[in-house]
Amino acid sequence: MKKKNRIVYLALGPAFLIACIFLLPQSVFASLASRAAIGTVAWMAFWWVAAPVDYAVTAFLPIAVNAIIQMADMNSIIANYASETILLLLGASILTVSWEKTGLDKRIAIRFLNLIGSNFRKQVVFWFILSAALSSVLPNAVVCATITPIAVSMLNYVGEKDIGNSRIASKILLTIVYAVGVGGLASPLGGAMNLVVIDYIQQLTGTEYMYAEWVVKFLPIMILLIGSNILFMCRDIKKEEDLGGSKEFFANELKKMEKMSLEEKCSLILFVIATALSFTRHFYQNVLPGLKPAYVFIICAIISFLIVDKEGNRLLVWKSVQPKIIWELIYIFAGGLAAGTLINDSGAASAIGNMVSGLGLTGGLLTVFVIMVITLLLSDVTSNTATAAVAIPIVISIMQGIGVNAMPYIYVATVGVNLSYMLPTSIRAIPVGYGLKPKYMLSEGWKMSVMVIILMTAICYVLMKLNYLS
Repeated sequence: MKKKNRIVYLALGPAFLIACIFLLPQSVFASLASRAAIGTVAWMAFWWVAAPVDYAVTAFLPIAVNAIIQMADMNSIIANYASETILLLLGASILTVSWEKTGLDKRIAIRFLNLIGSNFRKQVVFWFILSAALSSVLPNAVVCATITPIAVSMLNYVGEKDIGNSRIASKILLTIVYAVGVGGLASPLGGAMNLVVIDYIQQLTGTEYMYAEWVVKFLPIMILLIGSNILFMCRDIKKEEDLGGSKEFFANELKKMEKMSLEEKCSLILFVIATALSFTRHFYQNVLPGLKPAYVFIICAIISFLIVDKEGNRLLVWKSVQPKIIWELIYIFAGGLAAGTLINDSGAASAIGNMVSGLGLTGGLLTVFVIMVITLLLSDVTSNTATAAVAIPIVISIMQGIGVNAMPYIYVATVGVNLSYMLPTSIRAIPVGYGLKPKYMLSEGWKMSVMVIILMTAICYVLMKLNYLS
């Protein structure tokens, strides 16, 4: 980046903050804290895209700005940098360091290439379906944190090591994180945001909500979402384009490999145990309520430092592991969480909700469109769960205020709550930590967002007219 451009980009960041403080209407955003919170998020978004400083540096802006302009309790902001999800990402990062040390990463890569083949379109479809299927019943962060390093190992093996400058690698990692978000909508088990929605539905109806009803209601929406997302990601991939090497080549490469060493087996077993326990937590949560996925990964990471090879040498030592941990991923994720805390705790989210309440919505197509846009965009700058907690009660109050059945509009809001494509916040920080450029995410994400908003508004409105979402 040219020095002159960098200076301009550096200056524009705080300029966004100042502009929001002085130009946002005080009739909507009455408090300085709410205007400053929006300005801080705008500053972060610009710096993440323009990249005048490292992405991880931008992630600490919520702390720095909040120290000067009190927008939220500082303890709440700082807590995001040591949350359970951050510990999960740290544990997973340590475990995958051992893959490179033992050669397990190469073995995994060849296995997947042998299974799927090297055709680029097939790769995109495979990773999308796999990620979406897993995230329909498992926490999105766990799925993304475990699937992404596997894909990265495969990409490294075929020579796509520079993720940020590789079209193939960037598209595959973007496919995974998009699929994880889409899959989370398929069932109530797809994420905490869905459980928040169900809680509000049960309060509204006074009866227990059946999970099977959720799956049925969202089935046509899921079919359209999955199909449109895959088509979008494959739109510029030629039929014959591949990652290099035939399926026969990878099969031969697999045959040439030596038997798995004890160290390889131990590395694989620890990762499988951590993943399996995270995925099956509902079976043992009553017996071990404290053994959440984040702590499972940390425990397995600790155990990985106890492994020794045949000569008695330790497989991992902190001095060699520490430089390979993807710290940028961890801090970007934390920064996104902190930005969400600013938006919610400063009152900015409530102000947006009040603004929507005053739009004079009557329950028609425009109402569906506005709900979809607001929830999807809000999910991009804060967590999906926080968006659900803010948006759903507002939707209910608006619909009850105009005398309309709120249930269909709750489903509409739930679609927007689950989907977000543009900024490296929430789980979208994970591929960025592995090298995906936020600029590429934004350039693809805004187009995907426009497409999804139009499609979801249309299908939700049609389903409402057919009384399918009642």
